[in-house]
Amino acid sequence: MNQKIEVKNKSLEYYLSLRYAISFYPDPEGGYTVLIKDLPGCMSVGETVSEAMENIEEARELWIETAYECGHEIPLPATEVEYSGSLSLQIPKSLHFSLAEKAEREGVSLDQYILVVLSKAG
Repeated sequence: MNQKIEVKNKSLEYYLSLRYAISFYPDPEGGYTVLIKDLPGCMSVGETVSEAMENIEEARELWIETAYECGHEIPLPATEVEYSGSLSLQIPKSLHFSLAEKAEREGVSLDQYILVVLSKAG
């Protein structure tokens, strides 16, 4: 079945509700570049992690709305292997404290901050 035809069978809200993986790339001069690899050309920037998250969310919505209105293909999120996205981890209290302080300075949740740190390492 042609994906373009499938767009007509699914609502805009369906596509907007899909969750896409986001990649963060720290800029050597400061700030972050963020992109959604599954949506070609969907990228943004931000001075902080929080700003980058807000900007890529807006870019994702605009990308999907534009593609939907034009009848273009909207790729589904890539899911080669099913993972729950949940990870339970025991860390030293001092590391937990340090990460929580850094997240607060960035203005994001501890989970969001750890996600950025892990994405840099990957």
